[in-house]
Amino acid sequence: MSNLIVTVPLPCLDPPSLIEFCHSEPGRQLNYIHGSDLFGYVGIEAVLDQMRNKTMKVGFDFNIIVVGQSGLGKSTLVNTLFKSKVSRKSCSPEYEAKISKTVKLQKISHVIEEKGVKMKLTVIDTPGFGDQINNDNCWEPIIKYVNEQYEKYLREELNVNRKRRIPDNRVHCCIYFLPATGHRLRSIDIEFMKRLGRIVSIVPVIAKADTLTIEERQEFKERIRQDLASNGISVYPQKEYDEDPQERIINDRIRENIPFAVVGTDKEHQVNGNKVLGRKTKWGIIEVENVEHCEFAYLRDLVIRSHLQDLKDVTHNIHYETYRMQRLNESNVNFTEAGLSTWLRDHRTAGRSGNESHL
Repeated sequence: MSNLIVTVPLPCLDPPSLIEFCHSEPGRQLNYIHGSDLFGYVGIEAVLDQMRNKTMKVGFDFNIIVVGQSGLGKSTLVNTLFKSKVSRKSCSPEYEAKISKTVKLQKISHVIEEKGVKMKLTVIDTPGFGDQINNDNCWEPIIKYVNEQYEKYLREELNVNRKRRIPDNRVHCCIYFLPATGHRLRSIDIEFMKRLGRIVSIVPVIAKADTLTIEERQEFKERIRQDLASNGISVYPQKEYDEDPQERIINDRIRENIPFAVVGTDKEHQVNGNKVLGRKTKWGIIEVENVEHCEFAYLRDLVIRSHLQDLKDVTHNIHYETYRMQRLNESNVNFTEAGLSTWLRDHRTAGRSGNESHL
């Protein structure tokens, strides 16, 4: 049985354009042509330069939300991650550090340019989270915000006249700050990560990890991993999203170190003649980017240097797609092959006066 090609004329265009649907024979595999089998240079690899040039022209969005109770160094850590004053606290001259009675999300955006690449960074802060005597449902405003961004994106997608580039305000990463108690996850930690882990990629960190000894830190990390597993909490990167064995090996190494024990600072100190980011104590300097001192470098590499695009892909292909399917099902909107067939039939009927469809 040979491949079947259906050619459909579109009469509304002059000259008529053709849409071809090629149905491969069931069970038949695609041929794989290696570079050594080509007659000469084709230039396929140049698409990488095209993609890079386009990204450098347009730039890209990255939206990150930081969650944790007051005093855990959220603003400082975000500044340390991006090596600039990007937190709301740093950018607000009239910022007043007071405990909010409710969880109020506040965001601030910056355009960061490095070596010609532009990134629009939006940092969403959550003042008031976990700061009350009664913290029941303090995660609800955060869930509402995340879903509102999915809804805005969905409505833009469904517009008849869509924007060429839909603004992306969806949350790509949530850094969740755990206090360095040395014990186990608190009930608020478990409830938050259970609920938010279904709709956004969560990266848990132990804040101000320099308050723990190396032994205390390792024991605490192990207890947290046990609590995550026993409560069925899914944090990024999830095993089920690994695409190939090589990616699984890389992500397994990351999963072995989660949660990252981090220290943040925007102050530089001289160490052996070199300037380093660090916290100065009477016992010495804790070097933030030295993996012997803390795991900030692991967090930075995951969020920015190795997995930033994957965080965006998981947001779009997993979390947003799940939301989209639910909303379309609620609205009784069903895009099926039958819908496509109806579209083809209508256009074929309209084109009877012109060229006939042929097999």
